[in-house]
Amino acid sequence: MINLLDLELNKMEQLLSDMGQPKFRAKQVFGWLYKGVSSFDEMSNVPAVLREKLAETAEIGLPQILKVQQSKLDGTRKYLFGLKDGNAIESVFMKYKFGNSICVSSQVGCRMGCKFCASTLGGLLRNLTPGEIAGQILAAEKDTGERISHVVIMGTGEPFDNYDNVAAFIRIINDKNGLNIGMRNITVSTCGVVPMISRFGEDFPQVNLAISLHATNNEARSSMMPVNKAYPMEQLIAACREYGQATSRRVTFEYTLVKGVNDGPKDAAALAGLLRGMLCHVNLIPLNVVKETGFETSSKSSAIEFQKILEAKGVPATIRRELGDDIDAACGQLRLNAHNDAL
Repeated sequence: MINLLDLELNKMEQLLSDMGQPKFRAKQVFGWLYKGVSSFDEMSNVPAVLREKLAETAEIGLPQILKVQQSKLDGTRKYLFGLKDGNAIESVFMKYKFGNSICVSSQVGCRMGCKFCASTLGGLLRNLTPGEIAGQILAAEKDTGERISHVVIMGTGEPFDNYDNVAAFIRIINDKNGLNIGMRNITVSTCGVVPMISRFGEDFPQVNLAISLHATNNEARSSMMPVNKAYPMEQLIAACREYGQATSRRVTFEYTLVKGVNDGPKDAAALAGLLRGMLCHVNLIPLNVVKETGFETSSKSSAIEFQKILEAKGVPATIRRELGDDIDAACGQLRLNAHNDAL
């Protein structure tokens, strides 16, 4: 069965053309999908014969909601979604003044091995398809009854390790016939798969790029993020500078503050030196504790001092307001094996 959510509009047109249908039918079907329908019978302006034919060969592959946790602190919702093959993924719905945002997963698990992150504890099982990523948005919209206008691909998985499917997903949700989410309202976060940064800049110059940095030298970064052994910081920072020059877009650097590891004044000064002159912004993230890692979070005063040093040296920085911390929905806390707790 074809999951219609996997198809970009041009592929939907080809599918329906092969069924002997006119081109405009593809836009109708595509539009219904992104209104959140879960059955072909809901597509009221699509002929019954075509609906029957679609039901024989295709499906609307929305994920099943296995569990929803809602934060008592800020209303953030963490979803545990079940996939058709029995795997499970997590997504986080967040409310902001500018609109609703969702953090989606791009893989079942992750193979990057970052030491402070729960998402990588179970390793990588498989990539998600474009429709399985888009389905997280549709299922959350259906559950909340609210439109989602901003998307961050920052859940479980490394997006650049599943580049083609993530790229198709971005084109699908940006399509004006579907969710019509603006490119500038989409953010992709990578741990630093350097060869893909320039390609991403060429393919999606308007989509926001976030880099998980978390250290100021190769020794420290490699100890926390194995990807740095393949793509050391010199290569990563050079690629980010080239990306900024080519796209005229600001790069966001995510920097998790770990107590006694990377949160001192010397670390702040070193980070400022590393990024000096680049069109960028630093998101400081006090570590969200994952018990298996043994790392502790920085104090609020340390985070404020770190921010002040960066800004004094000309590097814009903010301390991220974490949402969903009481339900393990904050940055670095999404994991693969959560479905064991829900069953």
